[in-house]
Amino acid sequence: MSLGQQLAPHLPFLRRYGRALTGSQSHGDKYVRATLEAIVAAPDQFPRDVDPRLGLYRMFQGIWSSANYDELDIDTGSADGGEAVARARLARMTPLSRQALLLTAMEGFTPEDAAYLIDVDPSEVEKLVAEALAEIEKQTRARVLIIEDEPIIAMDIETIVRDLGHEVTGVAVTRDEAVALAMEDRPGLVLADIQLADDSSGIDAVKDILAEFEVPVIFITAFPERLLTGERPEPTFLITKPFQRSTVKAAISQALFFDESTVPAI
Repeated sequence: MSLGQQLAPHLPFLRRYGRALTGSQSHGDKYVRATLEAIVAAPDQFPRDVDPRLGLYRMFQGIWSSANYDELDIDTGSADGGEAVARARLARMTPLSRQALLLTAMEGFTPEDAAYLIDVDPSEVEKLVAEALAEIEKQTRARVLIIEDEPIIAMDIETIVRDLGHEVTGVAVTRDEAVALAMEDRPGLVLADIQLADDSSGIDAVKDILAEFEVPVIFITAFPERLLTGERPEPTFLITKPFQRSTVKAAISQALFFDESTVPAI
């Protein structure tokens, strides 16, 4: 099997990580593209002594840590307020701590693998994750709309959201209900399943909501690779079912990290 064939199944998840790390679909994808270009240009530099997925993320980490954010090929003329928020927060929070949290909580790497990826001693990973979690506690609390048609999952998400200190504005099970709830009580964050009770789409519900006002969105799906094909507009923040509490917490913190309404007071 060629290197390309070995890496292909892992690319959707690397895109997810890149987008969560940068808070932008376009920015995250540019880092992934730069990673693939580096592998194609110098395949002999790809780590062959580790699992292909680990090697792929290691190459991405090298691009991320060495690239100048301002010099990456990004159209700053089309940037929105979220980029300014990201810059302000990046200056206040150690980038390694965010990476350690996302790699372990969202991407499922062990602390040892995360240490390899960000090039720190394994004993440092727990400390870095603790730093990231401490920063999360400083975030302004958000008002959250949950779009989920499976009652048990909806209750689980609601419990997690409330335990994090956020307020739940409502739980919708259909597209129409989700839009109506959003218009009635505007949320500061939306958590949306893809397939809803009446066979309507959570993606369509979110599109309807975003047509009225801007709000960060986290999609929840059992098949994330179906939403990360590179062939259509795709979510920036994505949780895979079944999920762990830590995964939801990391995703919520990253979504709010790039939202200017949740910038904590200095």
